[in-house]
Amino acid sequence: MQTMQVKNDFPILDKVLYGKYPLVYLDNAATTQKPRQVVEAMTEEYYNVNANVHRGVHFLSQQATELHEASRETVRRFLNARSTAEIVFTRGTTESINLVASCFGWAFMKEGDEVILSEMEHHSNIVSWQLLQARQGIRLRVIPITDDGLLNMDEYEKLFNERTRIVSVTHVSNVLGTINPVRDIIRIAHEHGVPVLIDGAQSTPHMPIDVQELDCDFFAFSGHKIYGPTGIGVLYGKEDWLDRIPPYMGGGEMIKNVSFEHTTFGELPFKFEAGTPDYIASTGLARALDYIRSIGFEYIEAHERDLTTYAMQRMMEIEGMHIFGPKDITHHDAVISFLVGTIHHLDMGTLLDRLGIAIRTGHHCAEPLMHRLGIEGTCRASFALYNTREDIDALVDAIHRISQMF
Repeated sequence: MQTMQVKNDFPILDKVLYGKYPLVYLDNAATTQKPRQVVEAMTEEYYNVNANVHRGVHFLSQQATELHEASRETVRRFLNARSTAEIVFTRGTTESINLVASCFGWAFMKEGDEVILSEMEHHSNIVSWQLLQARQGIRLRVIPITDDGLLNMDEYEKLFNERTRIVSVTHVSNVLGTINPVRDIIRIAHEHGVPVLIDGAQSTPHMPIDVQELDCDFFAFSGHKIYGPTGIGVLYGKEDWLDRIPPYMGGGEMIKNVSFEHTTFGELPFKFEAGTPDYIASTGLARALDYIRSIGFEYIEAHERDLTTYAMQRMMEIEGMHIFGPKDITHHDAVISFLVGTIHHLDMGTLLDRLGIAIRTGHHCAEPLMHRLGIEGTCRASFALYNTREDIDALVDAIHRISQMF
């Protein structure tokens, strides 16, 4: 499949900024653009099938429920989960991680128990556990990274002890682009009888995920980072774990029977889905996953690997360029964080924007990692299936132009 064919599915990429510059969108790690197939599916449902799902006996409610549960099955196939009972719809990766931290923590952790994180985690996989630390007195243990941006696996193994209750790590760093060895992480944890939560926000758009093959206990991702709508995400959990942990929120849908004396909770996955779900967004997410499957990860991985390799080669032509993260492309996903000389990352991002190029600047919700790197923030260019080598050339030419100004 040609990239220009793909770009035609994303109308926003035809946008011209400041009346002069065609949009070069390189902020995909923050959110991806949406293909017309996703937007049209959601519009169609709003106009023709809109009704609250589950329990409704009328025609529209039945249709909406069928679409919503069909979307759950689409997610199940995408992750290769055993059952739709293992697929919980959330608002995104952040809510999914908070759900596990809260519910697993309530059920299985007490003062002095420990969770293992890594030095490259997103704030959502730090603060959610710190809330549990403040509430229940648990401890955070941190896997250090090497100078080239890889997890120190020898140190990881040393962190386990009789108080270790769970490991929660990112699959791919949203800053360094590091692809972590999650199979080894999971295997080592399971040898100690410890479950593992994988933050898949940055991996699911770029590589196939098979939760059974990974053998992870929990896996989280967001719709908006994989060409789907905002405000919806997924928590996969092994059915045994989801059965054992308590609900995250109370309300309608997640119950079987309620009295003022006692409540019986509903079956999985509804036990974790209190209130009206975003059934329109679940349709959009399903269409996004279908879109990805139609293109194929074989193409996506090869295309994005080519883009990342080409970008790293071209960017290193720039005087004063410093790229953070692994230099070996086999450990590096479609994210490049960089600084140029003494140019502040905010200045670089602002000036790139004036030339029509959208990147991300700042600490990228990973302040502890910034402290480890000894910097305040970086510029970050991140790639998607609709980006091209021409986009990379535009970025490099613009950085050259800005560097000359300083």
